Amino acid sequence: MTGRRPGEEGLIARFFRPLATSPGAALLLDDVATVPHVEGRELVVTTDAIVAGVHFFPDDPADAIARKALRVNLSDLAAKGARPAGYLVTLALPRDWTVDWLEGFVEGLAADQEEFGVSLLGGDTVRTPGPLWISVTALGYAPEGHVPRRNGAAPGQRLYVTGTIGDAALGLLLRQDESLALTWDLRRADKEWLLDRYLLPEPRLSLAGVVSAYATASMDISDGLVGDAGKLASASRVGALIDASRTPLSRAASRAVAADREALAVALTGGDDYELLLAIDPDDADAFESDAAAAGVPVTDIGALVEGGGVSVEANGRPLDLGAGSFAHF
Repeated sequence: MTGRRPGEEGLIARFFRPLATSPGAALLLDDVATVPHVEGRELVVTTDAIVAGVHFFPDDPADAIARKALRVNLSDLAAKGARPAGYLVTLALPRDWTVDWLEGFVEGLAADQEEFGVSLLGGDTVRTPGPLWISVTALGYAPEGHVPRRNGAAPGQRLYVTGTIGDAALGLLLRQDESLALTWDLRRADKEWLLDRYLLPEPRLSLAGVVSAYATASMDISDGLVGDAGKLASASRVGALIDASRTPLSRAASRAVAADREALAVALTGGDDYELLLAIDPDDADAFESDAAAAGVPVTDIGALVEGGGVSVEANGRPLDLGAGSFAHF
């Protein structure tokens, strides 16, 4: 539905107030929100921004942009074993924004609020002469004393990932060059899978309780498996050994890798997976895998934390050279 663009107060009332279902949001009539204390829980806070032309394509559907903005933050909560308690959104709109676009944007937020059981607490709307950007701050609760940081890993512990790795990075390349679908011998379903995985990450919130129970260190994979493994290892003052032959690939990614030797490096180093990377004590590995399966989240042992530093990647016992080894936002 088209219509005249409202001012800021009308914009908040029309588009965002229906999303503010939490009592602490006070119907967005105040400058602050409240988050109640929960006994035995720690409040976990994270924030991420996404910018048109950097983190998403300007012509992406408005609902998908909104969902990605929220989900990348929910992924951070999941990595810390936290359940979402609410979120704030700051939206910087360019001069040419439309009512139709904003309606689609809030529809995306509404869909994910229902899916993940979270509601809007507040935020801000501003104008920008530059590209569209969105910043989300998400809050969640985790069991007190059981928030796994990056620096809790130790030599001998196993390195696990959730889901499949590299789909988003391959999907980005495919979005930029559709001819790669032929190069990689992709079926239509494979192509759609990779494109969807780039457009819409899957936060592993159903694993939050398992993460808090077993992970000694964890983070989500936003800048590539190898690069983020290096960050976790560096924070813990250990090294990491990744077995590429055990790293889980989707059917689509496997077809790409089989057809193009360069695709494996993209899958292992490219960004935007938003899967979880977890250090697990070997004595807990069986229980962790069992509880993860019960939560409906696939997990794979891809290597180990070792003495020393840095990240080594091998396949079938041979070292792999992956170049820079990490996606960078700058």
